[in-house]
Amino acid sequence: MADLFSSPGLDDDPGTGGDVPTVLAGAPLAVRMRPRSIDEVVGQQHLLGPGSPLRRLASEEELGRAGPASVILWGPPGTGKTTLAHVLARSGGRRFAELSAVTAGVKDVRKVMEEARDGRDLYRRQTVLFLDEIHRFTKAQQDALLPGVENRWVVLVAATTENPNFSVVTPLLSRSLLLTLQPLDDDDVRGLLERAVADPRGLAGEVELSPEALAHLVRLADGDARRALTALEAAAGTAFDDASAGPPRITLAHAETALDRAAVRYDRAGDQHYDVASALIKSMRGSDVDAALHYLARMLEAGEDPRFIARRIVISASEDVGMADPSALQTAVAALHAVAQIGMPEARIILAQAVVHNAVAPKSNAVYNGIGAAIADVRGGLAGTVPPHLRDAHYSGAARLGHGKGYQYSHDAPAGVAEQQYAPDELVGRDYYVPTDRGFEAQVRERLTRLRRIVRGR
Repeated sequence: MADLFSSPGLDDDPGTGGDVPTVLAGAPLAVRMRPRSIDEVVGQQHLLGPGSPLRRLASEEELGRAGPASVILWGPPGTGKTTLAHVLARSGGRRFAELSAVTAGVKDVRKVMEEARDGRDLYRRQTVLFLDEIHRFTKAQQDALLPGVENRWVVLVAATTENPNFSVVTPLLSRSLLLTLQPLDDDDVRGLLERAVADPRGLAGEVELSPEALAHLVRLADGDARRALTALEAAAGTAFDDASAGPPRITLAHAETALDRAAVRYDRAGDQHYDVASALIKSMRGSDVDAALHYLARMLEAGEDPRFIARRIVISASEDVGMADPSALQTAVAALHAVAQIGMPEARIILAQAVVHNAVAPKSNAVYNGIGAAIADVRGGLAGTVPPHLRDAHYSGAARLGHGKGYQYSHDAPAGVAEQQYAPDELVGRDYYVPTDRGFEAQVRERLTRLRRIVRGR
């Protein structure tokens, strides 16, 4: 089910308000449809099978044993993190406490821990502490949780949309079960919406949902149950307003009004930032121009800094296209400067041109491999001394040291290329740049073969 907002009046009659239909008054639909038991949870079946940690945590029998472990729920919005926390709190008469890492401090954490300890010692009552957005907690704040978790004063249920391996301190991570939640599939979302239409806690059958509207809501929900229910409620409100006679019917037009565009799942400061940027680069490298434009659009719609995108495109132009199409770097650099001068929204066109150029260009990583091999040799000690004839001969005393003696000025040679040793003795004959036979680099390869023959005197 969805990661939904809590409501103290979850089981109360929502009441009515003026001309607003009863089913649309009071608590939001997403809150009213929150599961009351583990069996009502939609999706996440990989975590809810018989004997699973969550099943055991939700079981009253677990209270008589060593005590349930704490868990960290990692997943995108709308996948059930808050819902699962409430389900666990309902089991066995546990006390439920909730903190948000956005507003809570160390003092708040310690207060909850003290109350939980007193509740356990005085009333043998366990406390479930739900901590939302734990990745926003500092190290000191997370450390304040350790005594309560280690001594089992609380069952910590922490939620995060970011990879806990990077955002949660190791001692806390090692004392908790890390459970990964997945976006709901289309069948889960569809079933949830149909149940919300019929369920007395939901729309109680007072509105019809057309197949076209249902399909549209499922598609734009993008695996987010809360978004699906919120959109359904908004569409139902529009349908009630338009209804003249008979039961209101949610049409495709109503659904489109409720969800005029899909919210982009993307976190500029988290995993999605790097995942989508990586997908953009790899799509350009793989010559899939359509996928590359998709990931560019996702980044732009999420508010990503267009200058960051432009810098990534410049890197790709050299790393993945290189000399197979040298003009790709020119396009990318031009885009970098143009974006800085123009800004959004017009910058999207410039970035798209650079992405398309990189994607459709012939590919070569020969330049990337060449500098990598050269650096590896230098780091491995294969440097050697500069040959005397290449050394600086412009300062006083250089001639006496033999610097520059025997140097062949290339422009004096018939083809502008002279036979001469340039590399240190230890590296003579070593080839770092190995051009491909793709695009312009095929011509470079042919010319480079001739150049090496002349320079090396073969």
